[in-house]
Amino acid sequence: MAKRKHVEDDLENSADGDDSEQEFSGLEESSSEGSEDEYDEIRVEFEWFDPQKQDFEGFQMLLRQLFGTDASFFHLGAIADLILEQKLLGSTVKTDGNEGDPHSLLTVLNLKQHRNRPVIKSLVDYLLDRSSTSSSLSPLISLLPANSGNEVGLILSERWVNIATEVVPPMYEMLLEEIEWAVNDKEPYTFTHYLIWSKIYHAVPSTLDETTNRPMKKMKPESNKDVDDGQSMYYFHPEDEVLHRYAMLYGNFDYKTPVPEGDSRNAFQDFGVTPHGHLILIDAAALKSAVKALKTDFPFLPTTSGATMDESWSTTP
Repeated sequence: MAKRKHVEDDLENSADGDDSEQEFSGLEESSSEGSEDEYDEIRVEFEWFDPQKQDFEGFQMLLRQLFGTDASFFHLGAIADLILEQKLLGSTVKTDGNEGDPHSLLTVLNLKQHRNRPVIKSLVDYLLDRSSTSSSLSPLISLLPANSGNEVGLILSERWVNIATEVVPPMYEMLLEEIEWAVNDKEPYTFTHYLIWSKIYHAVPSTLDETTNRPMKKMKPESNKDVDDGQSMYYFHPEDEVLHRYAMLYGNFDYKTPVPEGDSRNAFQDFGVTPHGHLILIDAAALKSAVKALKTDFPFLPTTSGATMDESWSTTP
């Protein structure tokens, strides 16, 4: 069934880029002649839905993207099944109606409630192992075990790269509302903390310049940037920068499976990227304030024709 949010959005997106061509067929043909700086107006209807059985394959694809090169360590089908068991908790975003593919997913899993499930055990063991490699994340070692007395909700949030950040605040707002309803019904969602699984990347200069003596351009400054161990880190999920302001801790970890070298020669760009896992721990009460901040920083602005969204929705790597 469709959720409470149902909006139409007029999006402006440059005609350049393979992602846009794949997502919106006919975009290139509809481009008017003229400057490369001209924009096409694309009308997209976003609908929010509860997780449904037809989303099973789509969930696995989104989870594989979220977990990066370590996705093979987890039974993605079992995680998707667990998400589907929580029919009234979590949201998907689609553009082709109820039977369409999910383009975005946000949900929460109770690590303590499901601690005896093999797939949850594998997730917790992995998180404990990766946390032991990072001083920023090491406090999680005492917080995540089932006997710690904490009720940790693992938030899984992922979307395709050309889906706007502005769809995220309504998803978080609905999640908090659904958790409140579940608690009122005495379901096991009284969390003390939320652990958000995300990812970041850092830029890798191309070695192509070393072999061709081609002058390398400076990387364009980005607003979604942080610094870790002297390297500039960039967010796949721009909302993470807002969530950091309300976090108890956050940090990065390396994947166990070697990441293919992020050399940009294959993309004919001056920089490639190397991804890393990223975790954000937020106190349950603080998440409510964080969601309010997300709504301010990434507003969904209703207009008479729907909502207006900035063209930057397509620039997230």
